[in-house]
Amino acid sequence: MTDSALSLLGLALRGNHLAVGEQPVADACKARRAFLVVTAAGAAQNSVERAQRWAHLGGVPWLPVPWDKERLGRALGRASCAMAALTDRGLAGALAEKLIRADEGLRPTLEPLLHEKKNGRAQRPAVPET
Repeated sequence: MTDSALSLLGLALRGNHLAVGEQPVADACKARRAFLVVTAAGAAQNSVERAQRWAHLGGVPWLPVPWDKERLGRALGRASCAMAALTDRGLAGALAEKLIRADEGLRPTLEPLLHEKKNGRAQRPAVPET
């Protein structure tokens, strides 16, 4: 993955469009403010499973990124970061484009973000019944 993708996450944080950590990510997903959830390489399995579940409940894509917790954390001005959620549609679409350029295999997961960015509207599935 490119450093520009990490820089974009830092920009999202500075613009208050990134939820960082378990509780903020959970809150953003439950409030349906999240557009993309990412987990760091090496994040604990239970953290990854929680991030996946919250993304599913929020109707947004989840993606493991190749950066380890320390590298992701440094990009966000922290010692480490296991998970984060983008809360801005445009920034989520821009990150999706960067990630797809680095790995075309991510297109099926991130395609909805590209479609949303192109049309300028959110197209989320209904909240699953629990």
